[in-house]
Amino acid sequence: MTPDTARATASELDAPLEKRLGPVSKLLAKHFGITTVGELLNHFPRTYLKRGELTPIAEVPVDEEVTLIARVQSANSRRMHTRKGMLLEVTITDDADADGGLGGMSLTYFNGFGAARDLRPGVRAMFSGKVTVYRGRLSLTNPRYALLDEGDDPEDVNRPIPVYPAVEKLDSDKIAKAVATVLDTLQLSDLDDPVPASIARRDKLMGLATAYELVHRPLQIEDTYRAQHRLRYQEAFVLQAALARRRALAAREEATARPPSEGGLLDQFDARLPFSLTQGQLDVGRTLAEDLARDHPMNRLLQGEVGSGKTLVALRAMLQVIDAGGQAALLAPTEVLAAQHLQSITRTLGPLAEGGMLGGALDGTRVVLLTGSMSTAQRKKSLLDAASGDAGIVIGTHALLSDNVEFFDLGLIVVDEQHRFGVEQRDSLRTKARTSPHVLVMTATPIPRTVAMTVFGDLETSTLSELPAGRSPIATHEVGLSEHPAWIDRIWSRAREEIAAGRQVYVVCPKIGDDGRSDEDAPEVLYGEPPADRKTGGQQELTSVVGLFESLAAVPQLEGVTSGMLHGRMDPQDKADVMARFADGSVQLLIATTVIEVGVDVPNATLMVIMDADRFGISQLHQLRGRIGRGGHAGTCLLVTKLDPEHPSRERLSAVAATTDGFELSQKDLELRREGNILGASQSGGRSALRFLKITQHGKVIEKARADAQDIVAADPDLHDYPGLALAIELYLNPEKEAFLEKG
Repeated sequence: MTPDTARATASELDAPLEKRLGPVSKLLAKHFGITTVGELLNHFPRTYLKRGELTPIAEVPVDEEVTLIARVQSANSRRMHTRKGMLLEVTITDDADADGGLGGMSLTYFNGFGAARDLRPGVRAMFSGKVTVYRGRLSLTNPRYALLDEGDDPEDVNRPIPVYPAVEKLDSDKIAKAVATVLDTLQLSDLDDPVPASIARRDKLMGLATAYELVHRPLQIEDTYRAQHRLRYQEAFVLQAALARRRALAAREEATARPPSEGGLLDQFDARLPFSLTQGQLDVGRTLAEDLARDHPMNRLLQGEVGSGKTLVALRAMLQVIDAGGQAALLAPTEVLAAQHLQSITRTLGPLAEGGMLGGALDGTRVVLLTGSMSTAQRKKSLLDAASGDAGIVIGTHALLSDNVEFFDLGLIVVDEQHRFGVEQRDSLRTKARTSPHVLVMTATPIPRTVAMTVFGDLETSTLSELPAGRSPIATHEVGLSEHPAWIDRIWSRAREEIAAGRQVYVVCPKIGDDGRSDEDAPEVLYGEPPADRKTGGQQELTSVVGLFESLAAVPQLEGVTSGMLHGRMDPQDKADVMARFADGSVQLLIATTVIEVGVDVPNATLMVIMDADRFGISQLHQLRGRIGRGGHAGTCLLVTKLDPEHPSRERLSAVAATTDGFELSQKDLELRREGNILGASQSGGRSALRFLKITQHGKVIEKARADAQDIVAADPDLHDYPGLALAIELYLNPEKEAFLEKG
């Protein structure tokens, strides 16, 4: 196929939807960001309904758009008392359960004259709308419906009904009709297949045209399984090919080699260390030293347990680069963490970080901070130190990405907590180097192998699993206030006991104040809105930093205790002051958001109380409790929840309480989290590029696709002979949509 032919094929998938669909195209663009034929074809059904089966109403989620098949049990209309018009109240049911009971739901139509005509007792129909709870009963208000004829053709009875991700203004039925219009007007046979013919023959995969037809318009449910199997492999293959191509392109780039220098800062630093490095730190350190000594850029992911000493390993790599004449930039996700890094690195280096200063080492370097909230004078000083090369280590937040930040010779970028940054931000920093800099990505969230292959597939991986000597054990307990409401008093008594023993306490809350606004400077709370109560329709009230700070002042157990609060909306200087006072012990109890999740190091803190712990993900809870037990004293973490014991979110808390093994928890997290969130896109918001590939279930598919992609890219890095694959990467893994590749 020639490039012109490939482009013609691309234009079919790139074609705008307006000419084909008219006004519906505007709704697709507004609600789903779908503007082209290809994007609509890749908007796959999320499930299928069987025309002959009713949907179990008890399993329908509250506060979500749903599509279900049910039978009308009763329909009654009456005039409204408070305004003109007619109110139609319909009760629908599902099939009888094992006990002979029926699941029921109430429908309400205002002036629903057509519904009053159609929805008679015994009629079977498909309903779509947003489920709410009214007077303790599941309800739909003015739902859309489509009648299902009991006398349908036998083939139609078995034909599955696709159910698409939908919104109120654009229901599943309208989307299905839009897809059908596109399928009927598109020359599917002309589409260039991303999966090479040799692989399709080997694995007996159906063609792309057949897969699109059967996934959107199946004749029987088995058709959808076969189509999904083919599209699942395609997703894995295209993703792995994109990652393999990134690795191949990176290998072509030139970097300045930064070999070790005998007698330099690194050797002096090692000689000053008051403890021995763990075997893991030594092994990873040797790997990094070898990578840095090569003349093509290192791209490595360093993952490890909370407190495993990743920062120390990264610091040794920075010193090797400085010894070789380069500079290192440390990119942190929050100002609190950036300031903590500055303090800990400066303290650890001692005189080696005081180059050119009285009492500093003769060949020492400087460590500077660059954040958005610094004063103009401070910022100018840091910018000058970075541009002149006087600063060997520059630590900062997103401010490092600004256009006016220049480096004398940037040799290494260390990204702390990579899932806080997109690919564009990392690459923005890379443009500030003379040649491609070496890159080290650090994460304290252990990553299962399948995720590492999928999300960080363009990076080599190193792991630190051994904890340094001196780390104390952390005991974690689930505190259920639903079953033990009196335990709240015991929590504050326990806090007082720690403080009386000379220790300090963290209390973490999921929100800042009563306005419910999130903390922009804190890591994201993963689990969305508070869970709705199916009986009342109300939502769980969440504990706020401001509210708890005020109420704890009246708690008798904490009388005389010095408390402080910390969150991302505070003035930067106030944040720094609070952290400094907590670090020196003058603040005994710190009430904070998850802004303290990563990097905060106060060895004297031994107790952490996490309020509404069910609002956080497993990895966040594991990160948070890693802030305690960092000195010689044992730590205790209390996971406080108001949810009933049988609530599914309690399973996360039980998992965290059961083990401190981060790698075991990461696998459990993967099993419990929704697939879209794994790749950084909410199910209800942005669309994940992976629809059928489940990282928890399809490890073998990923491994096979990875091997196939590596073979093809190794032989043809530019994919000249595989235009369909190159096109697929361009269409839904282009730079604007590629951020999930490096989000974790």
